[in-house]
Amino acid sequence: MIESWRWYGPYDKITLPEIAQTGATGIVHALHEVPYGAVWTQEAIAARKAEITGAGFDWTVTESLPIHEAIKRGDGDLSALFANYRQSMANLAANGVNTVCYNFMPLLDWTRTDLAAPVARGGTCLRFEQARMAAFEIHMLERDGAEDDYSPEVRNKAAAWFQRSSEADRDALLHAIMSGLPGAFDRYDVAGLRSALAAYDGIDRDSLRANYKRFLQEVIPAAEDLGMVFCVHPDDPPRDILGLPRIVSNGDDIGWILSAVDSPANGLTLCSGSLGANPANDVPAIAERFADRIRFAHLRNVRKDADGSFEEAAHLDGDTDMVALIRVLVTEEARRRADGEDFAQIPIRPDHGHELLSDPERGSVVGYPLIGRLRGLAELRGVTRALEQVHNHG
Repeated sequence: MIESWRWYGPYDKITLPEIAQTGATGIVHALHEVPYGAVWTQEAIAARKAEITGAGFDWTVTESLPIHEAIKRGDGDLSALFANYRQSMANLAANGVNTVCYNFMPLLDWTRTDLAAPVARGGTCLRFEQARMAAFEIHMLERDGAEDDYSPEVRNKAAAWFQRSSEADRDALLHAIMSGLPGAFDRYDVAGLRSALAAYDGIDRDSLRANYKRFLQEVIPAAEDLGMVFCVHPDDPPRDILGLPRIVSNGDDIGWILSAVDSPANGLTLCSGSLGANPANDVPAIAERFADRIRFAHLRNVRKDADGSFEEAAHLDGDTDMVALIRVLVTEEARRRADGEDFAQIPIRPDHGHELLSDPERGSVVGYPLIGRLRGLAELRGVTRALEQVHNHG
């Protein structure tokens, strides 16, 4: 596997020379400064690639080449947006960057309610607290129908939190929920989020699927022609949120996507943390089911609570059997090598991570600390090397 590291370029307090000391050889990157829908120029891509290769890395995966919200909603004439998207693809391919991770989550990317929940032996983690999300939706956003999405127990906890919360507490909650949006793009205030949600009125699961299928039909043939692979990232959390449908949350969703345009270029980013937040998902089993279409893997772990809350666990300590999952990836890589397939090696990266030791002082991109991810990568590397030895030598 290709050990990789997500790097945010000019937005990142972690430098490429520091990343080199982690042992990672691949960089996962995107031009976050480019507005959604605009073309990534060959010149901008080449300049960033030169910076990455000059530091001794390969630009292994683009994460993400973002999809404009108008495409997700199916708004009007989308021909210019699709043309721009395909041009960005061509410009990436011309620079030898051939794997694209993306998501089809409406409006928000990953969502958490607490950016610094305490961890038992020190450090902090990202957490999704069901009652706080309910407090936000019911009492701050005042979304119609939000009460129906939560149990009476959670609604009671939400009301109690809201009544005792200060304005600073509510601001912190809004900041946490907005923090999953990458790069330089706008964060919403409550009124702005209401307005953005209104643009999705009438978009249900079936219509979002139809818009997604159109996206695949527009870009996967181009990916085939360019020798690229696309890999969809699962929803995080893997459930409807803010009244918006989420359609990449379980094995059946993934099966639908991969069959909607059945092509080796239409693949999966296996994110063990996103899928692992749904109690119904057996992550190693999902990986085994779609092993031949996994083009990239985010390896992290979560620990779930009965009410739907969850938090980031240490990479080997959460609810997902990480050893079993990595065994699936090791076995699949061996099969690809034996069959002489392209894209035989699977890029992996330690996803998220606890903030440990001096991490809080650095002010890194939320969820992407240096020491916490270094610990995760070291643990994942050890498991991988051991399983490769077993696989190669019986």
